Amino acid sequence: MSRIVYVNGDYLPEGEAKVSIFDRGFLMADGVYEVTTVIDSKLVDFDGHFTRLERSLGELDIANPMDREGWLDVHRQLIAQNGLDQGMIYLQVTRGAPNDRDFVFPDPETTAPTVVLFTQANPALLDSPKARKGIKVAMIDDLRWGRRDIKTVQLLYPSMGKMMAIKAGCDDAWMVQDGTVTEGTSNNAYIIKDGRIITRALSNDILHGITRAAVLRFAREAQMPVEERSFTVDEAKSADEAFVTSASTFVLPVVEIDGETLGDGVPGPLATRLRDIYIEESRKAAI
Repeated sequence: MSRIVYVNGDYLPEGEAKVSIFDRGFLMADGVYEVTTVIDSKLVDFDGHFTRLERSLGELDIANPMDREGWLDVHRQLIAQNGLDQGMIYLQVTRGAPNDRDFVFPDPETTAPTVVLFTQANPALLDSPKARKGIKVAMIDDLRWGRRDIKTVQLLYPSMGKMMAIKAGCDDAWMVQDGTVTEGTSNNAYIIKDGRIITRALSNDILHGITRAAVLRFAREAQMPVEERSFTVDEAKSADEAFVTSASTFVLPVVEIDGETLGDGVPGPLATRLRDIYIEESRKAAI
């Protein structure tokens, strides 16, 4: 069955969905996005994603085309119309489609933002084979622009980074700047040493992960010590455990970094416990 998607106010079969070739998201990567997890046909951390969407749009001076209730209604309509049980909803807002290509922003009075949403089903979301086995990561240089805190659609280098990792026989890559790890290609990065969870502090250098915020809150509630600071590549390789977090993977254990095995080479107890806590608490709070 064809998915039903949302484009600028209309719900359409995906094969009928169209966006202008002059859309600035296509020509300039001039737009932002969010991905919200769906568990049991309910939305996880919706308010966090809405708040970050507003911030990203504000940083790019793009008007938010909907209020919270409007976005929530579209998300719920897509869940219902696609019978989505486990998976994600992707949303994208661009500066819109003026009549021609130009580096100068179009007049927002005459060019409305383009809004697109679609679902992605993932029956293995909760019982992920990668979570049971753990993933391997490779280190790469962080060559992205300086405003990684804005969730823009310019994802070429992260995509290239994933391909570098695959070519190296790994599952993903962690990016390195000035000798310290910033984050993964599509996730926040963490190490665990002597029972302490260590992850880079919030700044323009990393995305302010919604799952990151929830996981750190749950960790502190479970009396797990947390240090928000930069950590080096050597610290990562000598860690007891490591993991990444994102809306699409929750807490995903890392078992190998640049060929160096962490611990026993299997998902560690703290990362495993955090994943279980996150799933349990997210199911309770989903709307």
